[in-house]
Amino acid sequence: RARHAGPPDGGWGWMIVAGCFLVTICTRAVTRCISIFFVEFQAYFGQDYARTAWIHSIVDCATMLCAPLGSLISNHVSCQVGIMLGGLLASAGLILSSFATSLEHLYLSLGVLTGLGFALCYSPAIAMVGKYFNKRKALAYGIAMSGSGIGTFVLAPVVQLLIEQFSWRGALLILGGFVLNLCVCGALMRPIALKEDRKTAPEFLEQDYVPKAQKRDLKRMSVCSPLIKAWSHEWLCLCSWKEYDFLLMPGFMVLAVSVLFMAYGCSPLFVYLVPYALSVGVSHHQAAFLMSILGVIDIIGNITFGWLTDRRCLKKHRHFCYLFAVGMDGLCCLFLPVLRNFPLLVPFSFTFGYFDGAYVTLIPVVTADVVGTSSLSSALGVVYFLHAIPYLVSPPVAGWLVDTTGSYTASFLLCGFSMIFSSTLLCFARLAKKVKRTHLRSLTSDTGTKQHIWTNGAIAYSVTAELDQKDVEFLAADTNSYSNR
Repeated sequence: RARHAGPPDGGWGWMIVAGCFLVTICTRAVTRCISIFFVEFQAYFGQDYARTAWIHSIVDCATMLCAPLGSLISNHVSCQVGIMLGGLLASAGLILSSFATSLEHLYLSLGVLTGLGFALCYSPAIAMVGKYFNKRKALAYGIAMSGSGIGTFVLAPVVQLLIEQFSWRGALLILGGFVLNLCVCGALMRPIALKEDRKTAPEFLEQDYVPKAQKRDLKRMSVCSPLIKAWSHEWLCLCSWKEYDFLLMPGFMVLAVSVLFMAYGCSPLFVYLVPYALSVGVSHHQAAFLMSILGVIDIIGNITFGWLTDRRCLKKHRHFCYLFAVGMDGLCCLFLPVLRNFPLLVPFSFTFGYFDGAYVTLIPVVTADVVGTSSLSSALGVVYFLHAIPYLVSPPVAGWLVDTTGSYTASFLLCGFSMIFSSTLLCFARLAKKVKRTHLRSLTSDTGTKQHIWTNGAIAYSVTAELDQKDVEFLAADTNSYSNR
């Protein structure tokens, strides 16, 4: 395990970016391309929109629902082991899906098993990028997350060609072999230890909770069987609290609620863009090309937004850049029902793809700004976990609306308003926080108190009256201990 005083912002970090880039291709791009199988599954099994949409929903839901499990394995076993295990599970799920005889079979193999494999890979790989980069974090995330767009651009026409040549069964079998590349990605994820990382729980227990007589026993036990010490009941309780204490932060709570509505709005479009295009007379190859356009423009959104938000003028306004991108995607969904031919759907794919890439890049950046780097892996696990229920519910709900109304209008309008509400909620929360800070600063300037604003948004005051030397030393020590936690 390499040790650094701070994120190296380069070196092996670029190999981590390359590994995360491949992970996003093998997970998110493959998930998006499942929508190309939608019409094939519907025709082969003779089912309606809602029942067929559950396949894509379960994949997305399992990927996000099990994201905390991926973070847990990454934190306590190894990021490399977690990603390799995830690659094996995802590949097995796709291969078993090629032998499916019913939709229920696909729910379990393509949905649950493949989704679980993706979950073990996705959030740990993204968190590793945050460990290796600080000054160029948004750019590194932009490059890493662009794998989703590049993968969609390349895989969408390839998957359509594979379906035509080998049927949907052969295409799934080949994708199963392709996803095994996740094991290679896992091998690239070299662990890194940073100075700002919190103390590990066993060290903390040795210092504060274990009597001296037992410390010697623990040291002897740790030589022979470190798991006896590591998995003690006290350690598990303390470790759980230390890893997830960010859940009580007001800033994270608002971000979490915003993510719920954002996730509900973004998922159905990737499921129904191809079926909608086919329903308005677009050919199969043109419909697959729309997904390719969306994917390649997604890349541009990833990299350009990542680069722009690393600039000094925008670095302090990443939250507003994120909510702007989410709001623009919401507006695109509102206009989609009136776009009823290929020339009009092409600009939609450009616009939606760009802003989708933009806000996807900023999710881990904004999360890191809220909770800090040391809690990033656990926080990303929670953030992606929050995607699970919306991803599970929204495509079937959209399919039910299509079956009920006979058109896609209600489905796309619901998606658009959901994303706009997500953006508006976060905007008002940030503005309210800014107004509160300004008001408190004016009060402290009048009462002669000094204000300290921590990175997580908490506010503390110290009276600027005369203090003796002991009080000054105590406050300095307390401040240092807070910043080290």
